[in-house]
Parts: sequence; structure tokens; C-alpha cells
Amino acid sequence: MFGFGKSKQHKEIGPEELRAMIADGVALVVDVREPDEYASGHIEGAVNFPLSRFDPAKVPQEQGKATILQCAGGKRSGMALDRCAQAQAAIDTHLAGGIGAWKMAGLPLVR
Repeated sequence: MFGFGKSKQHKEIGPEELRAMIADGVALVVDVREPDEYASGHIEGAVNFPLSRFDPAKVPQEQGKATILQCAGGKRSGMALDRCAQAQAAIDTHLAGGIGAWKMAGLPLVR
């Protein structure tokens, strides 16, 4: 009744928080968009790991860094987080609003 049937909430961070984490060297961004989307513009240092081939056990991770998933608008990274939860992977955070929010915040992309 109360809360049954609801999917687990994902942790979300905003563009400025992610920018600060990247600058501090404590975040690894994993872009779950397809390669052509990634090539059209991505966050500097982001690793492309498309949702179409997404396997939580193979997600790149770096010791001492939080792995933050990111897509175009938040839907696919949320789907990837669902897969991580099912696999009991430690990854539980994504960029709220995806690359769209990053761009709207005026933050740079690598092309």
C-alpha cells in the first residue's frame, strides 16, 4: 500500500555539483548515450558505455572516485541505475537532467 510498487529513487546530482566533483578529481562520469551522441558532445573525461550494451559488472570504475551515470536527459541513466540495482552494483547516482542540464548550466562539452 505505502510505497509498494514504486521503484527505488535514484540519487541525483546537478550540473554544478558534478562539475565540482570532476574538478576535485572525485567523480568518474559514465555516459550511457550511443557513440554518435557521445561524439557530438560530451563532458570532458567522460567514458562512453552505451545503454544498448550496458552491463553493470563491466562499468568502468576508478578507485577513490564516485561513478556518476549520465545520458541526454536522465531517462537512460535512470534505466542503467535500475540495472545496477538489480545486479547489486554500488553505482546509484546520475546527473539530473543529463547532458541537457549540463548545457543549460553553460558548462563546456568536448566535441
